[in-house]
Amino acid sequence: MDEKILVQARNFRLHLGEKGFFLESGRILPEVSIAYETYGTLNADKSNAILVCHALTGSAHAAHYHSPDDQKPGWWDDVIGPGKTLDTNTYFIICSNILGGCNGTTGPRSINPLTGRRYDIQFPVVTIKDMVHAQWLFLKQCFQIERLHSVIGGSLGGMQVLEWAISYPEKLERAIVIAATGRISAQALAMNKVGRQAIMRDPNWKNGNYPDGAGPVDGLSIARMMGHISYLSYDSMQRKFGRDFKKNDGLYDFFGEFQVESYLNYNGYNFAKRFDANSYLYITKAMDLFDVGMGNGYREILSRIRARTLVVSIASDMLFPPWESEELFRVMHEEGVSVSYYEMESDVGHDGFLVDYHVLNPVLESFIGS
Repeated sequence: MDEKILVQARNFRLHLGEKGFFLESGRILPEVSIAYETYGTLNADKSNAILVCHALTGSAHAAHYHSPDDQKPGWWDDVIGPGKTLDTNTYFIICSNILGGCNGTTGPRSINPLTGRRYDIQFPVVTIKDMVHAQWLFLKQCFQIERLHSVIGGSLGGMQVLEWAISYPEKLERAIVIAATGRISAQALAMNKVGRQAIMRDPNWKNGNYPDGAGPVDGLSIARMMGHISYLSYDSMQRKFGRDFKKNDGLYDFFGEFQVESYLNYNGYNFAKRFDANSYLYITKAMDLFDVGMGNGYREILSRIRARTLVVSIASDMLFPPWESEELFRVMHEEGVSVSYYEMESDVGHDGFLVDYHVLNPVLESFIGS
């Protein structure tokens, strides 16, 4: 086994002056701190920086290990590292936790400096545009980076990439949008709604003002179960679980469980141990609000993109099906954007970009190196 590469989690407080951080809603955050990790070395002219944007429940810990005892590396360790697709011998990779998150960046569990208490449900609603604006300020202030080699991300991360390409068209050379859409469907909106209701109807949510260690564990775990089903595919679930029983001593009562039921319980409650319920509410709301064409028209907004763009879909994706990515590609192509399209042949569903690296990596490597 190769020696573990260690990485340090860091935090940067944005320089906002007395005005604070203005949000798309009109609200203002007096302070914003960004949690981040970096891999590789920034070159002298700062031309080798790649920003990796994480998905809904991800974090800035995209690769390597925090300590020699860690059993699990960062979420994209198969992509980032020496000699890998995002080669840290060549590129300087940055991953930051999103605004509203619960892994070090300012969010609902942060202390409001104006009150000395946690924001909790008083935290303002944030949008993906707000998240990207915070990332841009962070890159300028922390690293003095004025232009990125690439911005890359999947799912919610892919939405951030789109927003980068639209809001800062001259600030990135390449945009890689994976398993994402410019506006989520009514079905995806409905699933997010059910997840939020599961959290908010849990009595331990306490109107969003729950104490540490006593939050809406049941509600958050159910929300995660709901979301996780949408990340998989029919074939992958059938292959992995079928109709196998985990417990069959209670076959004819409610204590017996099919294998898939046991898996969802385990996944849901483990997730509730590491993620904040209020952050889940805010981030899914940001996904719901994201619509690149709102107010100006889908086609007109996408025509503003100047970065060379790669749109990647996943054949078995139920959450953001391939036709949504094809629509993005078609409109951009018709509007003269330099864009290419690739559909991953993966049967694991939406999570394919986190699983089938043997399919994804060659496509990314070819585009990034071109």
